[in-house]
Amino acid sequence: AADIPCLAYRSTWRNPRIEWKFQKGSSLVLFYYGGELTEPYKNRVQFSPTTIHFNTVTREDTGKYICEVVGDGSQIAKSEVNLIVQGAAAPPSPPPCSS
Repeated sequence: AADIPCLAYRSTWRNPRIEWKFQKGSSLVLFYYGGELTEPYKNRVQFSPTTIHFNTVTREDTGKYICEVVGDGSQIAKSEVNLIVQGAAAPPSPPPCSS
């Protein structure tokens, strides 16, 4: 399991809107948007305003998690956390041999 904090969250803002994005290489995935988790995170992530909690993590989850918080007066705060997942996955297969 893993917890990723949203350091950008401000409890003083009224009705802050929170979005989470996951960046891996050049791809960016919105995984908490419009008040709900997107697939495939729905079944294994719990959201709270200050943290997202992964029930299980795999190497696929290694990457940068970006939390964006937008306040009423169009204030924006943003925080990033790099998650590195090690171990537990199957070892890499040996390279194919060519004769």
